[in-house]
Amino acid sequence: MPTAIHVDQLTKTYSEGVVFRKRHHALRGVSLEVKPGEVFGLLGPNGAGKTTLIKILLGILHANRGSATVLDLSAGSKAARRKIGYLPENLIFPRHHTGRSALYFYGRLSGLGEAEIRSKENELFQLVDLTGRQNEPVRRYSKGMRQRLGLAQAMLHDPDLLILDEPTDGLDPMGRSQIRDLLAQLKSRGKTVFLNSHILQEVELICDRVAIMALGEIRGVGTIDELIMQNPLAQQGTVNLTLRCTQETIDALSQRWTCSSVRRVSSTEEEYRVDLAAPHQSDVDQVVDWLRSQKISVVGLERYRPSLEQVFMSIVGSVPSHLKT
Repeated sequence: MPTAIHVDQLTKTYSEGVVFRKRHHALRGVSLEVKPGEVFGLLGPNGAGKTTLIKILLGILHANRGSATVLDLSAGSKAARRKIGYLPENLIFPRHHTGRSALYFYGRLSGLGEAEIRSKENELFQLVDLTGRQNEPVRRYSKGMRQRLGLAQAMLHDPDLLILDEPTDGLDPMGRSQIRDLLAQLKSRGKTVFLNSHILQEVELICDRVAIMALGEIRGVGTIDELIMQNPLAQQGTVNLTLRCTQETIDALSQRWTCSSVRRVSSTEEEYRVDLAAPHQSDVDQVVDWLRSQKISVVGLERYRPSLEQVFMSIVGSVPSHLKT
């Protein structure tokens, strides 16, 4: 099967200092695979190795060991770079440019002729919602407008893969929503999007799959649901019940199952919220069957689901201590 990105046991080490040289392991045997046509998120704290990995995929850096291919081409090769659109985290446009002249400037850097750029500019400005603003100086653009112009330059040569570094960082809710809509359009066109972000809520809304990095290692890869369900917090299987019943019923329930929390939520009638341990679906079924046999009114039932932030913190916090030195 073809792959958009294939990384196998990638290792990158930096040496620091002149006399007493200290080795810094930026990547420690990183392996991952990105499928064509998916939006893939790369998560990790500062110093995790995300930027190093992106620079190797772009050919800016070379690994010490391991291999990496982009669209089944050697990472960093001219053929691979022609198929990649890149939006760096802080793309700075020269202040004298308008949106249109900036697009021509970056288009020529990508090896496109003016006629080819001219044939694409109207569609691109419409796609990134800058129609009517392309002749304004870039210095007057908001950050959201500059990000959308950056996406336009990344898409100008019609790449198969877009690598985006913090595409929604610093944007207001409207700007983030516009970027999300744009990425959804790119996915519908069959493009592959590989993005690095620390805004976990955005990643949950945008990405098909994610990888979590910490200290140069991949600590988890999968869909959001897969990562959440693999997490110990989810495997504990807490169920949140809202019941309309008497205190005696609550006591009987607590004797049969482990209840971590019981609280009364209504002052006018006997309504309780109960957190109950039920690791498996069969446990949930037994609880529900017992409640029905007791003719207890179940107002609400919800299985506890950790947030991506909780999963991220538990994975990052579980890095072995020998890697933290």
